[in-house]
Amino acid sequence: MSAKILLEAKHISHKFDYPLFDDIDLTLKERQTIAIMGTSGSGKSTFLNILCSLLVPQQGEVIYDGKDILTLPDKELLKIRRDEFGIIFQAHYLFRGFNADENIKIAELLSGHSIDKDLTKTLKIEHILSQGIGELSGGQQQRLSIARVLTKQPKIIFADEPTGNLDNQTAKEVMDVLFEYVHNNNSAMVLVTHDNDIANSCDIVYKVENLKLERIK
Repeated sequence: MSAKILLEAKHISHKFDYPLFDDIDLTLKERQTIAIMGTSGSGKSTFLNILCSLLVPQQGEVIYDGKDILTLPDKELLKIRRDEFGIIFQAHYLFRGFNADENIKIAELLSGHSIDKDLTKTLKIEHILSQGIGELSGGQQQRLSIARVLTKQPKIIFADEPTGNLDNQTAKEVMDVLFEYVHNNNSAMVLVTHDNDIANSCDIVYKVENLKLERIK
């Protein structure tokens, strides 16, 4: 039995001052992980923003749960982003007026889910929960951001350079957490990365090049 399709991008085209991509497609299935690579400025992060509904492309549609999410009313789209999409940004978007533990509690409150305490240990943040956000290193903030996203148990994870602030060993541990989450929850993940090792750990690897999305694995 083939895996359920979670997300389909069809005929996506977009440009800013110059064309980024033209008429590209992507299909994401349950328990599947996809990496998107490309040179700086190629449009890979822009494409990720389109997939997770943060940017409307000049052409194309993104189908989730049988609907083109790019045309949904704001209220319905916000509910999908809040309940079913988990977005890990390069900028962490943590609440700086609160400590680390309070940031997680806000995520618990908004999602109705409690954090798995083992997750804070696996991400090596259990000892910094009482610290303010400004006291945390970039890597600690990244791991806290990932914990907060996983707390809401999203159906799809969209991650833009999720290991960009981490050393190699911690990056591997964080990716293992994300891959395990996808496998155990019938979820899926699309990530943008410059790291060949992380990309090749995914099921499928694409490269944004010459206005197209070329599959390289």
